[in-house]
Amino acid sequence: MSGVESLLALSPVVPVVTVDSPGRAVPLAEALLAGGVGVVEVTLRTPGALDAVRAIAREVPDMVVGAGTVLTPRQADEASEAGARFLVTPGTTDRMLRHLVAGGVPALPGVATVSEVLAAREAGMRAQKLFPASVPGTPFLRSVAGPVPDVVFCPTGGITAATAADYLALPNVACVGGSWLTPEDALRTGDWARITRLAAEAVRLGGGAAQVH
Repeated sequence: MSGVESLLALSPVVPVVTVDSPGRAVPLAEALLAGGVGVVEVTLRTPGALDAVRAIAREVPDMVVGAGTVLTPRQADEASEAGARFLVTPGTTDRMLRHLVAGGVPALPGVATVSEVLAAREAGMRAQKLFPASVPGTPFLRSVAGPVPDVVFCPTGGITAATAADYLALPNVACVGGSWLTPEDALRTGDWARITRLAAEAVRLGGGAAQVH
């Protein structure tokens, strides 16, 4: 099992969070861990996102922290230097794909078409992110499993607690990415107990997730 595929096996749901304060990032990571979720993707959408990644990596070592919304090779390098243990892109240009492969950090390249799936596969990346998942939905994943059965996905974008099980039941879905585990109001008010409860509920969704090899 490759490094990124091992990450996909950590939780049926990978929380996708936007947080710019280390003061909130650390208790957030602790709350997710308390609920049984040991992986989190911090999106690089705020000025303080790298500081949040750095704080989690330093102060919550049991949490596997990654960086999402990685748009450029420079961002990939900065996230790795901050302590991100995996990288996630919303899409993947040829330049970005080459950089991710050369960088050696586990990465989920973003794909949305069969051609992009094949390009990432040719580069040796058999674990990929389908984004935005809600647009092609489960029919795309069912269809691509036929010609490309050796690629597993982490669909992200528009997935909710109500629809996650539909994706996780598919044979080529290892986990899903979702923001519902960390609602904005819970982050704003510091309702860490609520996040722990949502994490525990998400863990129970894992019965149908694909086995990654």
